[in-house]
Formats: sequence, C-alpha cells, structure tokens
Amino acid sequence: MHQGGSVANPSVARVGRDAISETLGREIVDGAHEAGAVFTLESLQQRFGVSRTVARDSVKVLESHGLLYSKRRIGLVVTAAEHWDVMSPAVISWRLASAAAREAFIELTQLRIAVETEAAALAATGRTEVQAHQMLDLAATMRRLGESERLSEFIQADIAFHRLMLRAGGNSMFAALAEVVAEVLTGRTKHGLMPTRPMPEALDAHDGVARAIADKDPREARRYMEILVDEVRSALEE
Repeated sequence: MHQGGSVANPSVARVGRDAISETLGREIVDGAHEAGAVFTLESLQQRFGVSRTVARDSVKVLESHGLLYSKRRIGLVVTAAEHWDVMSPAVISWRLASAAAREAFIELTQLRIAVETEAAALAATGRTEVQAHQMLDLAATMRRLGESERLSEFIQADIAFHRLMLRAGGNSMFAALAEVVAEVLTGRTKHGLMPTRPMPEALDAHDGVARAIADKDPREARRYMEILVDEVRSALEE
C-alpha cells in the first residue's frame, strides 16, 4: 500500500475496508460509540494504520447502512438506532452479535412469522418445476440430517429451503427477505432455541409445505407453514 492514499493492490484495500467497517459496525451497534459520537478520517487512519482512501471507503460502507453520516466541519457522526438499515444483512449480523441480540432475534422472528405463511401460498402458485423439485429434495435432505442430529448441516438445508420458498412466488419484496430469514435461522441456533434433534412435527410440516408447493395447492402450503410458524412462535414465547 503506497503512502498518500493510493493503493497498489485493490483486493488488499477491499480487505482493509471490510475489516474496518466490520469492526466499527459491531462497535456502534453494540453501543461502544453512542449516537452523536464523532470520528474523522484521520482518527480512523491512525487507529487502523490504513490510507485515507481505505478509511474513506470503509466510512462509505457504514454510511450505506445508516450507522454514520458526514457533517461539515464536524466529521463522521454516529447515528441513533432508528436510522440504521435494520434490514441489511450486515446490520442484522451485528445486532445478533451485540448485547441486545435477544431483542433483535425476537423482532426478526416476528417478521418471519408475519411473512412466511403468505409466502408459502404464493410459492404454490408461482414456482417453476425446477423449484418444486428442489424444495422436495431439500425437505428430504432436512429429514435425513435432522433425524441423524447433524444440526449444522440441517440448518444450512433449512436456510436453503426457506430462501427458495421466499423466491419461488415471484414477489420481489419476499425475495429480498431471504437473507433476513437466513440470519434468523442461524440466530435461533446461536440462542439455544433450536433442539439438537429437530421435532418430527417440524420435519413433517416442511415435507407438507414442499408437497403442497409442488402440487400447486396454496391452501395446503399455507396450512403447513402455519404449523411451522406456530412451532417457532412457541419456542420464542418459552
């Protein structure tokens, strides 16, 4: 990396930018820097030992998430939580790693409960043949992994299942929530709300959702998804 702000290797600069934005993002979301706190590019350069260009690029990332804004003659100001882009996967990840992780997880789970029943019904009317086969395959994979208590692999299959379902209906707003739901499913495991061996009822319900979507039966897709979200709701309440 050259002095004066130019960068010899763009990939190195990108790693530096991501490392700084990740560190500051986690700190801001976790409350280490209160709303109104001020940074400058110079202070970031000094702290992280990077060029002005890398510091500026990392700030742009945080500005895009609503965590910072530039104020003339003042510097880079930390924003209050109500200005954060709470739907950003990065902000979700930082919130779930913060002291307020449980509150964030509850909010995200409530969003999932509100959306997924309708998304399942829509997928039953909008899925392609390829998507229908993929959902059936994923449901079968989840049963195999769940019954053998291979939880980490099960979670990945579960994420793929719900991501596909949200996209299969053709609703771009639902599709945009795919990564949000992925973070919720991951967070459920982190917070001890996922049993080591998935409940048989949940595996049956995933099978039911997949079959209903393959059969283009929105009523049954909604019914089975209601079983799933009820199980999630019960775990949340407990």
